[in-house]
Amino acid sequence: MKLHLLTCAVTVSSLLVSAISVRAAETPNLVAQIPPIVPANPQTIENNAGQVTSVSQLSDVRPTDWAFQALQSLVERYGCIAGYPDRTYRGNRALTRFEFAAGLNACLDRVNELIAASTADLVKKEDLATLQRLQQEFATELATLRGRVDALEARTGTLERQQFSTTTKLQGEVIIAASSVVSGDNANGTEAERNPTLGYRVRLNLNTSFSGRDLLTTRIQANNITPLGQTTQDATSPTGVRGLGVLGTNMGRLEFDGDSGGSASIALLRYRFPLTESTDVYLAATGNGFVDLDASSQLNPYFDGGAVSLFGLRNPIYNYSGGAGIGVRQRIGTAAEVNLGYLVPNASIPTDKNGLFNGQYGALAQLILNLSPSSRIGFTYINAYAPFGANLQPDDPFNLSATGSNLANSNFDSAVSINAYGISGNFQVSPKFALGGWVGYANHNYIGRGRGDVWNWAVTLAFPDLFKQGNLGGLLVGQEPKLTRSDLGFRDRDTSLHLEAFYRYRINDNISITPGVIWVTNPDYNENNNDAVIGVVRTVFSF
Repeated sequence: MKLHLLTCAVTVSSLLVSAISVRAAETPNLVAQIPPIVPANPQTIENNAGQVTSVSQLSDVRPTDWAFQALQSLVERYGCIAGYPDRTYRGNRALTRFEFAAGLNACLDRVNELIAASTADLVKKEDLATLQRLQQEFATELATLRGRVDALEARTGTLERQQFSTTTKLQGEVIIAASSVVSGDNANGTEAERNPTLGYRVRLNLNTSFSGRDLLTTRIQANNITPLGQTTQDATSPTGVRGLGVLGTNMGRLEFDGDSGGSASIALLRYRFPLTESTDVYLAATGNGFVDLDASSQLNPYFDGGAVSLFGLRNPIYNYSGGAGIGVRQRIGTAAEVNLGYLVPNASIPTDKNGLFNGQYGALAQLILNLSPSSRIGFTYINAYAPFGANLQPDDPFNLSATGSNLANSNFDSAVSINAYGISGNFQVSPKFALGGWVGYANHNYIGRGRGDVWNWAVTLAFPDLFKQGNLGGLLVGQEPKLTRSDLGFRDRDTSLHLEAFYRYRINDNISITPGVIWVTNPDYNENNNDAVIGVVRTVFSF
């Protein structure tokens, strides 16, 4: 058995010698740089290197040879060879001189370790003499071995430095969705139209990296899904707004809606790069909001990408701005992270009330605490401003938070300054169940007219791998943004709930189908309106 142990260990060295057949790649760490050992001194043995011209000139070392038996004795006393990881020995053959040299090198290292640890008395003088003789007889192989190891280390270093080349990868997503209002009234109290529709959204992301750690994302998008409801300005209305669309309100909007008329445009242009090992910087020339600064997805991981409603994706306070800007993500070990962001919807327009610092904007500060690798809670503050006649959502005719009632999205014919606060969290109770949710509060300052309070909340239940690995079930109950009080005499007087259920069935790694139901009680917070029920079937192709 001991003979087998020696044979298997030294066989490992052939991995590092390209001219010799590889016999034992399982233990690459046997070969290291050979410490010098001087014969005249028991603490070192000298290594006089030579050079070989052809490996074919070398002969094997057989188990009956003196050198083989001498090294076997050293292995027994000093434990300098451990054997194969699978605890087999495989010692039924002779060794090449290079393989034998690797075993000898391991014993040289072990003896030097004992000497360096001031335990030289454990090394017998006769063993030092044996090592000296073995080193002299195998000086050429040891020198060649060391030279080849150094060459391999140099090659590895070069590969590590040059392993990355500038590359652009295409990542695509195509959504084809059928939807319809199944029952209920719109915000105006009349029966909502029930016309099933079929639409699409196409996103092509060009992901480019220049260093392997940075990422330039260019998103080209086209869609034709008309929102079921929106809020728009209306000077004839006492509140300054009125509802559009089938539902006449932002409540119950689909998460993937938007209509570019089929025309493609740049929906996201963002560059992310590491400033330090723990700090990432985001530069956005255009985008959809703070979500593009990676500020919210980790707080609602299952519904952000799973929910079928816009409200179900995340706390609506994140919708208070979009466009161009800058973001910083600072990780504090593994325990927490801080997010900062500044976004401007009309950064490219040089006229009054526009540009980077003279118009509407949104600024974010956020602290996220990582309770565990899959559970976290975030505390968010957002300050936003919209001049009169502007909006904080450039893709919509007039919306402040893009979800909620018409009153919650109204500016009441004035410029609006907003201070919003949110708490969001996701808690992985078990591998098959996660509990999440959020609370959001926003104080709207209708400049020159008064203030208003807007509240929203939600509780989410996620069921990963429901019925099949890769599938996802989700339930949500919440209250979309509601104007609970204002100095102007307007407020949402009644109660409304947003209820949602969906099941994402993964056909394969590239195709999933998600049927879902959205149920909005008392649309637009008016108890005179019958509950609106919306059915959705969303098919996603990703590549």
